[in-house]
Amino acid sequence: MRLTAITAAAVLATGAAFADTVAPGDVQFGEYGDVATSLSGMAGDADKGSVIFSSRSKGNCAACHAVAQLPDVAFQGEVGPELTWTGEARTAEELRGIVANAKMTFPDTVMPAFYKTTGFTRPGDGYTGKAAQGDLSPILSAQEIEDVVAFLLTLQES
Repeated sequence: MRLTAITAAAVLATGAAFADTVAPGDVQFGEYGDVATSLSGMAGDADKGSVIFSSRSKGNCAACHAVAQLPDVAFQGEVGPELTWTGEARTAEELRGIVANAKMTFPDTVMPAFYKTTGFTRPGDGYTGKAAQGDLSPILSAQEIEDVVAFLLTLQES
């Protein structure tokens, strides 16, 4: 009986954590690509965001962007803008929109949409006949987007 109560409480708590998550296809972008509300319904964790930013297996943001606050991250990129003072220059809403789908703010960018599941060009059918079918998974989850945004907001001169 006790195990059942604990399991039920865990299931309810998990459901509450995902209750406010915005699905990739339901993200509401503003006129200039900003996203006004949290995608996960929870605040981001800047420490986790730093790991995602630096991780080659997750966000891999450092492959294109340099950040002076991460001197231990090797081979920082020069393709995208340097983000050392991003927390002073951008709002959370702007950063959330850019990380979720940068093309909503910068239509000609080569930055991937980290929270998008549809609308991709799939040339595999023309070459191999084995292109993936259906929606793709987003590169980052809603909470991971919020974590990266929280990290980017810490990037300030002082």
